[in-house]
Amino acid sequence: MSLRQRLPLLGARLLRGLAAAEQKGPPALMSRAAALTSCRALSCAAGRVLGAASSLPRASALPQHSAVLGMAALRPFSAAADLPAHQELAMPSLSPTMNQGNIVSWKKKEGDSVQPGDILCEVETDKATIEWEAQEEGFLAKILVPAGTQNIEVGTTVALLVEEESDLAAFKDYTPGAAPAKPAAAAEAAPAAAAAPSGGSFPPHQVLAMPSLSPTMNQGNLLAWRKKEGDEVAAGDILAEVETDKATIEWESQDDGVVAKLLVPEGSQGIQVGTPVLVIADSAGDVPAFAGFTAADAGGAAPAAAAPTQEAAPAAEPAAPAAAAAPAARPAPAQRQAAVAPGGRVVASPYAKKLAAEAGVSLAGAAGSGPGGRIVAADVQQLVASGGAAPAAAAYGGAPGTEAYASYTDVPNSQIRKVTARRLQESKQQIPHYYLTISARVDALQSFRKQLNDTLAATSGGKLSLNDFIIKASALALRKVPEVNASWHPEYIRQYHNVDCSVAVQTPVGLMVPIVKDADKKGLAAIASEVKELAGRAKEGKLKPEEFSGGTFTISNLGMYGISQFAAIVNPPQACILAVGTTEQRVVPGAGGGFEEATFLTCTLSCDHRVVDGAVGAQWLAAFKAYLENPASMLL
Repeated sequence: MSLRQRLPLLGARLLRGLAAAEQKGPPALMSRAAALTSCRALSCAAGRVLGAASSLPRASALPQHSAVLGMAALRPFSAAADLPAHQELAMPSLSPTMNQGNIVSWKKKEGDSVQPGDILCEVETDKATIEWEAQEEGFLAKILVPAGTQNIEVGTTVALLVEEESDLAAFKDYTPGAAPAKPAAAAEAAPAAAAAPSGGSFPPHQVLAMPSLSPTMNQGNLLAWRKKEGDEVAAGDILAEVETDKATIEWESQDDGVVAKLLVPEGSQGIQVGTPVLVIADSAGDVPAFAGFTAADAGGAAPAAAAPTQEAAPAAEPAAPAAAAAPAARPAPAQRQAAVAPGGRVVASPYAKKLAAEAGVSLAGAAGSGPGGRIVAADVQQLVASGGAAPAAAAYGGAPGTEAYASYTDVPNSQIRKVTARRLQESKQQIPHYYLTISARVDALQSFRKQLNDTLAATSGGKLSLNDFIIKASALALRKVPEVNASWHPEYIRQYHNVDCSVAVQTPVGLMVPIVKDADKKGLAAIASEVKELAGRAKEGKLKPEEFSGGTFTISNLGMYGISQFAAIVNPPQACILAVGTTEQRVVPGAGGGFEEATFLTCTLSCDHRVVDGAVGAQWLAAFKAYLENPASMLL
C-alpha cells in the first residue's frame, strides 16, 4: 500500500488504541502517549495538505481529489473510532469542470473485494459517462448513495471501504451520522421486530429467481402466474408464463413444496435474470409466516416495475433521505429550457442519448433540467414515463399548434422486437456485408412440385410449397459448399457438421426464426410438415428455446408478398442469409428458335465477408441454382 492508502487506516487504528487505553486506566494511557503524538502529527499533516490544496486552481481538481481527500478522511475516522478501520470514498472530480455527478450504476456490491483498477461504478459527469476506478484495495463495506442518485456534489461520501473482510459485519446497519440507539427506542422496536421476522427467522424455504430461459435472455416479462400463494407445487408443474427475448415460455418447477410468497405481480416487465420472484416453503403450515416477506429478505432488490404503495412509505422513510433529495434537486418544469444549440443540435449528456436510443424516444424539442437546459438521464426517464418526447414549446407554455405530429399512437415494443432490433443493428454495424444475386429458372421445379402434390393428395395428404424446395436446396448446397455453413470467431472460423436451417417467420410480436434441424437429411414432405408446425407455434409464442436457437443458415422469403428482390441482414453468429423473392414471368429465347415465356426466381445471398469470400459465395449460389433448375437431383 502507498502512504496515501495507509494514512487513513493508521489514523483509525491509533484512535481505537486511545479509546481502549482510556478504558484500561492511566498506566495504559501513559503508554499511549507516543501514539497520541503521532496521531496529532498525522492530523497536522492532513491539515497542511488540505490548506495547500485549497489554494490550487480549479484545473487541478482531479489530482486534488485522488490524493488529498484520502488524507481528509482522517477526521471522519476520529468521529467513528468505535468502528473498524475504514476509508470514505467520495464522489471524485472526473473532469476539469465537474462539480457534481450522477451515479448511473454500481459495478461492485457490498461485501465485494476491491483491487486497484477495479471499476467501482459508472458516473455521469457534465461531459460523459465515465467508469470510476478504485485506487485502493480492500472490501466494499457500505454503499451510502444508491444507483440512480443525481447531482451528487464532488467530495460527498458515497461508499465505505475496509481493509479486512472480517470488518464488513460492523457496517451492516451503518447510517451516516446516526447516533447509537437508546434503550427505550430499542424496547419500542421489539414488538415490531416480533411481528415482522427478519430474514433469518423465516421457516425453511427456497427463493426462486427469474430464470434464463434462452441463451440470450438477460431479462423477462412475467405474463401470468399459474400458481397462487398457498398452492402445492410438484416437480414439473408450471409456475408461470414468462416472455423472453425470443418467445413466451412456461417456467417449470424443479422441486416440490408450497408457494409461500409471490414477490412479483403479474404483468411486471423488465425483470432482470436472477431477481427473486417466488418463495417455496416445505409445508402449507409455514405459509402464514411469509406474509411480510419481501425481496430484501430474499437478498435481492425489489423489481423496478413494482411501485411502492402509500402503506409501505412510512417503513421506507429511514432509508430514503438520498432518494427524497433527488426530486427536490430537479428544477420545476417552468424553469426548464429547450436543449437546442445553435444550428438545431440537441444538447444532451451521452448517457441521456443512450437511454433515449434504447427507449426509442426523440430528444428533438425536449426540455432539459441540466445546466443551460442540457438534457440529462432523469429527463429521458420522465419522457419515457410520459410516452415520448413532446416539443418543449407545447409542454412548457409555448405557442400552440407547434407539434410536429397532430396525432399518433405509441405501440410498446415486445421483448422479441427489442432484442431483434438490437441484434440486427449490431449485425449491420459490425459485420461487413456483401450481396450476391442470381435468377434461377423454375419451370421444371413447378412442374415437379405439381406432380408430387398430386401424389400426396392421393395418398397421405399434405402439400409442398415452393419454400420447402428452397429449404431443401439450400441445405444440400451447404453440404456441397461447407465453407458457407460456418460462423466467425476472433481466433478461428467454425465450420458446422450439421445443417440446421433457420426459417424467418413473422409473428404478432416480431420476427422469429424456428429451425429445421438436419434439413439436408430430411425429405421434402418431412420439411413441409415441420415448417408448418414450427411456424404455427411461433405465431402463438409457444416455441421452446432449442427450437429457435443454434441455426447455421437462415432463409427469409417475402415472395408471397409480391417482393421481387431484397437484401436481408445477416443473423449472427451465422455467416449468411438467403433472401427469396417472388417468381416472375420473363420472355427468353426458345430452344428451337424464337421466344418463349419462362418463370424465374430471384434470390440474394447476404454474406459475412470475414467468413465467406466472394468466390465461395458464388460457388454456393451456383450449387443452389443447380438444385432448383434440376429438382429431381434433390432426391438423389
